[in-house]
Amino acid sequence: MNNLNSILIEGNLVRDPELSYTPKGTAVCKFSVASNRFFKHEEEMQKEVSFFDVSTWARLAEVCGEYLKKGRGVRVVGRLKQDRWTDPDGKPHSRVEIVAEHVEFRPQLKKQDGDPAAEGEKTEEPATEEQVQEEGALKEAASF
Repeated sequence: MNNLNSILIEGNLVRDPELSYTPKGTAVCKFSVASNRFFKHEEEMQKEVSFFDVSTWARLAEVCGEYLKKGRGVRVVGRLKQDRWTDPDGKPHSRVEIVAEHVEFRPQLKKQDGDPAAEGEKTEEPATEEQVQEEGALKEAASF
């Protein structure tokens, strides 16, 4: 029986995704997502940004590599994976990444006067009709 290992994050891509292929031809797409958290500390709004490395595989990787770009909003559902290794000097290292099982493409979050925390909420730019049609077609492809 598997233990529960599930994560959902929402944010914007930090840079363009990197699409590559394994020697056996399986697509792998890697990207990083910045996720903001706003909270009040001593009556002032504070912003905390966390960065997460994400990998996608197979058809989902190809779709992400084709349609995602730096700044694009995403909602990622997946699992956490920890890699451990020892460098040549014998020093242990560890890295945790998200292995995505579902990626939902979203509009880039809109900045308000340089800091959305000033308003205390996040807002999204209205989608164009073309984006809405593209989103519908991509939602089916992104659920692999």
